[in-house]
Amino acid sequence: MEINSGKADLTSLAPPLRALFEGQQAAMEALRSENAALSDRNQHLEDQNRRLEHLMWEMRRAVYGKKSEKLDPGQLQLAFEDLEAAVAEAEEAAPAAARGASRRKRRAAERNIGHLPAHLPRSEQVIEPPSTQCPCGCGEMERIGEDRTERLDIVPAQLQVIVTVRPRYACRVCEEGVTQAEAPAHLIEGALPTEGAIAHVLVSKYADHCPLYRQSQIYARSGIELHRSTLAGWVGKAAFHLKPVVDRLAWRLRQSGKLFMDETRAPVLDPGRGRTRTGWLWALARDDRSWGGPDPPGVVYFYAPGRGGDHAETFLKGFKGILQVDGYAGYNRLADPDRQVRLAYCWAHSRRKVHDVFDRDRSGIAAEGLRRIAEFYAIEAGVRGASAERRLAERQSHTAPLIEEFGVWLREQRTRLSAKSRLGEALAYIARHWDGLLVFLEDGRVEMDTNCVENLIRPLALNRKNALFAGHDEGAAAWGRVASLVETAKLNGVEPYAYLKATLEAIASGHPASRIDELLPWAFTPDSP
Repeated sequence: MEINSGKADLTSLAPPLRALFEGQQAAMEALRSENAALSDRNQHLEDQNRRLEHLMWEMRRAVYGKKSEKLDPGQLQLAFEDLEAAVAEAEEAAPAAARGASRRKRRAAERNIGHLPAHLPRSEQVIEPPSTQCPCGCGEMERIGEDRTERLDIVPAQLQVIVTVRPRYACRVCEEGVTQAEAPAHLIEGALPTEGAIAHVLVSKYADHCPLYRQSQIYARSGIELHRSTLAGWVGKAAFHLKPVVDRLAWRLRQSGKLFMDETRAPVLDPGRGRTRTGWLWALARDDRSWGGPDPPGVVYFYAPGRGGDHAETFLKGFKGILQVDGYAGYNRLADPDRQVRLAYCWAHSRRKVHDVFDRDRSGIAAEGLRRIAEFYAIEAGVRGASAERRLAERQSHTAPLIEEFGVWLREQRTRLSAKSRLGEALAYIARHWDGLLVFLEDGRVEMDTNCVENLIRPLALNRKNALFAGHDEGAAAWGRVASLVETAKLNGVEPYAYLKATLEAIASGHPASRIDELLPWAFTPDSP
């Protein structure tokens, strides 16, 4: 037998041997094909694993990475959206790549029966088999059960036209009397939108952070041209009519004995200079849920063209009690005994100062400071949700001794460190605010930090990132006004659109000013008029 070009000469073999050799050659070809397929599959899986590992590394870096690599909460959500979509895409590709010569068992359907809200409308689709005749010829088969699945469908927002018809009636005998029903009251007389349409624009802009020009593009896809300036007019008029409600909300908050306050940038367009200038939105908040306080939570955003403490003084006029703030020096003017305002400072800001040093220098002193502050927070976590009396008792018996030890440690470290070093400056910050940092040890209603109001600042930051700036000081004031009602509704578990729609309808119908408390977000129920 001669071998030529790697192939055997089969003509010299006997027929039985020739058949055996041909069978072996066919088996070898099949093995080569299967091996090639397995190699391709393994290569694909290796590539997929490398991609998944890279995506998971990106996720970990976004959440746990160095401060310079971390994203703010708004950016983090966007990053998660894209990363999670990429992971899902990679996982979805796995079954197709894994199918080779052997067929895997079909994956079970991902059903969600019983988890979709019962109030959603159901559209039932019954799929019958092509024939219900028994294959054996016995006749019609009987129904013995069913498989039921539920999937979520989304119908894009539907625009509709409300046609109001008011027939006129006259007497054919005397031809003098004519009667007709009065036209229903509208928030914007003679304009296109219903109160529900205005509420939708407000919620899209201030709750979902969708700028008006994008909303205009969305409506255009439904075949209706609503220019951005038209939508802006609706927003401005609604903000005007909602002002008394927001003023009343602010008044109610100022009657509390303890509030939070913080401020954030609100860029405003300055046409004369061809750029934006920095305005500020000040958040005044009440949230006593952590100790079971009787007053509902709420927040009001005031706009001011600057960050001076005189603006905070104006917004707080009439307030007497404990104000929880960060270490911004503008609040110092409020700490006047005649004003009867006491400042409680934030441990989270103090910790952040020390953590920044540790994150950069890995300082052992900074690490010790963080460990001590963590002990305060561990005790606080154990009493969250308890009554003010119990919180105070736990703090006095457990936290106060640790705070006293921390004060001794703080003084010792400051004598050893240069006041101009980064750690020296961080410890000096804590020392300057020491009295205000101890207020929570004297009142069980007071929190250790201002995280509550910082969380209420974030929606403004998201809106700022999407809208970039307000077009005018009045526009920034309207921004704060509507955002106050939206965020207060959310704090109280109220759906913002339903609340704003009902409130605008009540205002259009002439709701009496003497009953304005009924229009506050926490007073709203779905059955409200």
